[in-house]
Amino acid sequence: MAGKQWTEDELMTVLGVYCRLTFGQLSQTNCLIKDVAERLDRTPSSVAMKLTNIASLDPAITSTGRKGLPGASALDRKVWGDFSANTETWMPIIEQRLELLLGDQSADEIEDPTASLSVDYSGNDVLAVTKRRKGQSLFRDAVFTAYQSRCCITDIGDSRLLIASHIKPWREDKENRLNPRNGLCLSALADRAFDQGMISLTDHCEVMVSSAMKEQSDNKHIQEMFCANEGRMIRMPEKFLPDAVFLAWHRENLFLG
Repeated sequence: MAGKQWTEDELMTVLGVYCRLTFGQLSQTNCLIKDVAERLDRTPSSVAMKLTNIASLDPAITSTGRKGLPGASALDRKVWGDFSANTETWMPIIEQRLELLLGDQSADEIEDPTASLSVDYSGNDVLAVTKRRKGQSLFRDAVFTAYQSRCCITDIGDSRLLIASHIKPWREDKENRLNPRNGLCLSALADRAFDQGMISLTDHCEVMVSSAMKEQSDNKHIQEMFCANEGRMIRMPEKFLPDAVFLAWHRENLFLG
């Protein structure tokens, strides 16, 4: 196995693992890494090293002083670049490859977020819905692990109360529905407040609170959960930083001000 060249398909699979793990879990002792390594006929250390090569290309990692493992190959850079530029296409493909490798069909049970919308159920649309369903599962994993399964505003850490929220809503931008940089980990209440424009974020990820929210001075929960956090920076993700373009869209189109 030593010196075995990595293929693009293998790197896409490893990128799926990167989406599912936190930076601190990128170790050869991690169970998922060991399982993937065995199925790829590679050593756990080689898979862990490749994951840290990928981490070295993630601006969210490097911006905090962490470097990952230098020496990313030209193919590593190509795969990361393709993924970053077109997540809507690559997320379903990456998740499918990882599922096929691991024999994991759990994503089939994920509810399609557009199920309540009017859809033309032609063959092509049904296929598109299936792709979104699979990609949505990996999107959720990527967002949750980026924020270490904690609400980035309220710090709630019970995953049963958390949602992988979209900054620019699903219905508004089909090209970035599965982009982890268009995601925030929020509690159910914070997700609703964000979706309704009652809160937003600056380009520097500081919490903005609408006047409609501030006017509820007699509501202790609103004051403690949101108003008290106004101007504070959110709990920043360790990978997949929120894209300022999506944050600006939210402020300009949804935030009540």
